[in-house]
Order: sequence, then C-alpha cells, then structure tokens
Amino acid sequence: MSAFLQQLPALIGVVIGALGSYLAVVRGDRARHRREREAHWQERRFTAYADYARAVKTSVTLAYRGASALGLDPHPHPLPPREADVSMAEATAARDPYWEALLLLGSPEVVEKARAWVVVLMDMERLVRDGTRDRQAWRDLLERQRVARADYYAAVRADLGLPTGHSARLPLPTLSDTP
Repeated sequence: MSAFLQQLPALIGVVIGALGSYLAVVRGDRARHRREREAHWQERRFTAYADYARAVKTSVTLAYRGASALGLDPHPHPLPPREADVSMAEATAARDPYWEALLLLGSPEVVEKARAWVVVLMDMERLVRDGTRDRQAWRDLLERQRVARADYYAAVRADLGLPTGHSARLPLPTLSDTP
C-alpha cells in the first residue's frame, strides 16, 4: 500500500492535467464554433445586403431609362413608356425575395435605410409611369435617391463593421434646360 501512496500524487497530477487539457480543448472548440457561426451569419447578411442593393439599383436604372424617354435624364438608352412600365414591374417582382431576405437577416437600422431607399425609388417610378415631364421634380428625386442610397450603404458598413467607403457623390449629368 505504501507504493500506491507514493504514486498517488503523480496519479492525481495526471488526472488533473488530463481534466485541464480536456476543459481547454472544449473551451477552445466552443470559441471556434462561435466565431465560425458569427462569420457565417455575417457572410449571409453581407450577401443579403448586396443582393438587395443590386436589385434596387436595377430598378433605379430602369427608372433612369424611362425618364430618359421623357427627356428628363441623360441616360444613353431610353426606354419607351410602355416598356419601362413592364420592365419596372418585373424588376419590382424580382426585388421582393431580396427584401424578404433583408427583413430576415438585416439589422433594424439597415432595414429602415433600405425601406427609405425603395420609397424614393417608388416615387421615381411613379413619376415615370405618370409621364411627368418636370425636370426639377426629377432632379429632386435623383438627389433624394443618392442620399438614400448613401445612407443604406453607411448603415450596411456600420452593421458589418466595414470601413467607410466612397460616398458616390459624383456630379450628376445634366440636360440642357431647353426642351
């Protein structure tokens, strides 16, 4: 029995060491799993944000093209009113699933900025559908759309912890004021 008692401190040390190693591995695995899960959802949010932005930008471009046919925008590829109406409706339907993904994954701030951006887009589309030829109203909508877009991207960057990006504040092309 005295041999066993002599070996007991070493045996206790081995058990304590094994238990400590096990706990360190478990803790490390949990931390790694948490980081991987956070990275996964961060990537999913980025994809939802980018997909939504592309869908809205497609609709904005169609509005530019429709406004160009009305003589309001210098877009080089005017879209006749009937085609613009159909294309804008199709783009809206294509955008809806991206909105749902944004609602599911987006932060409240990003969702609010996305909503504000699309509200301006809807005003642009309404102006084109109505055939309004008010250049100042169109320029005001362009400016509102640019601000809403910049606000959306700023909210996305803040949510994803990205550095500040380009403001996209480039000079707007103009049409001559003569009809």
